[in-house]
Amino acid sequence: MKILVTGGAGYIGSHTIIEILQNTDWEVISIDNYSNSSENTYERIKEITGKSIKYYNVNLTDLAATERVFEENPGIKGLIHFAAFKAVGESVEKPLMYYDNNINSLNNILKCQAKFDVPNLIFSSSCSVYGNVEELPVTENTKLSKTESPYAYTKQIGEVMVDDFIRVNKELKAISLRYFNPVGAHVTGLNGELSMSKPNNLVPFITQTAIGRLNELTVYGNNYETRDGTCIRDYVHVSDIANAHVLGLKYLLENKIEKSHDIINLGTGNGITVLEAINAFEKVSGEKLNYKIGDRREGDIASIYANNEKAKSVLNWIPEKSLDDMMLSAWKWEKQLEKNNF
Repeated sequence: MKILVTGGAGYIGSHTIIEILQNTDWEVISIDNYSNSSENTYERIKEITGKSIKYYNVNLTDLAATERVFEENPGIKGLIHFAAFKAVGESVEKPLMYYDNNINSLNNILKCQAKFDVPNLIFSSSCSVYGNVEELPVTENTKLSKTESPYAYTKQIGEVMVDDFIRVNKELKAISLRYFNPVGAHVTGLNGELSMSKPNNLVPFITQTAIGRLNELTVYGNNYETRDGTCIRDYVHVSDIANAHVLGLKYLLENKIEKSHDIINLGTGNGITVLEAINAFEKVSGEKLNYKIGDRREGDIASIYANNEKAKSVLNWIPEKSLDDMMLSAWKWEKQLEKNNF
């Protein structure tokens, strides 16, 4: 059975491909334009799984090039759409770039899903669609607030696009997975987050500071209304997130979905502050981190963490890895990068 993964050389995409290759007999095809990833990712996937996949260098905003992938691979049964720009701060600075890429790429994928009759879609969404919420933890029924960044708004728009598209293409099905904060790396330390520019997420900042690639880490604000003044997030190990995509696609393939487009949160249900994450890293790594407190960062929200009961009941998904596991695997990956002079 053929499964197409967009953004397959990226962070979550590559871990999902590993999960598929290790736990199913599906044939994987990947699309990526390497705007924030590397073709070398497929070699790391092969090193971990012992398997090679077919992959294409394609920009999804190019409809003709995207259609050629579907034409060359008839009979695709499932789509997992990761490919998107994802840096909150960058999206605030370059909003049109995010609207152009994230919305047009999804639009083309949906056109291809209909044209080539691909029955199942998993859409990579985000907890950022909730904005600043008044009640925690958030459930799938929590009212969406005004988003704090163009990135988040592209995910809100994306969910609406999928919903409208599936409503008029009644033979097709989709799940939007709203994941919270994927962190960590593969347990082997051979694959992890590889940013082609300055990192935008906390854990790569932590590991790059610890290894000496960055001089210091800035904690953006310590005056939020949280237990230690720093932002609270729901950190989830990337391999647990990857596993949820496999379970979600199996759920669609087995035709268990009750409505054509469903939405599911992926989080541990535990909120962790920035300082708690730093402390966990220092504990498992034995490294003392050089950090300072800075101003708040535009686009950040104070606190968000998930109610994950729906993911547990619908997908039978249980996040297995702890915060210590997340930090230790991320540290192993950072040391692997240093070893290979990357």
